Amino acid sequence: DVTAFFGKTDGHTVIRNADDFCDYIMSSAYVGLVSGSAFGDPNCFRLSYAASEEQLREAIGRMKTVLGRLR
Repeated sequence: DVTAFFGKTDGHTVIRNADDFCDYIMSSAYVGLVSGSAFGDPNCFRLSYAASEEQLREAIGRMKTVLGRLR
């Protein structure tokens, strides 16, 4: 559930929904997510973990960094 990020901004992008959240993560952290709206849950996202643990840790770290920019 990413509703805690709705209404937040980094000064350029405003997160209004899970689609915006996924777009922000892709354009800022270069991590591909799929909005939960495609699966009937518009407040969530899906992440494939079919990668190495090292790659997943790197992706999560990049997400954490860009999400820390939101106010």
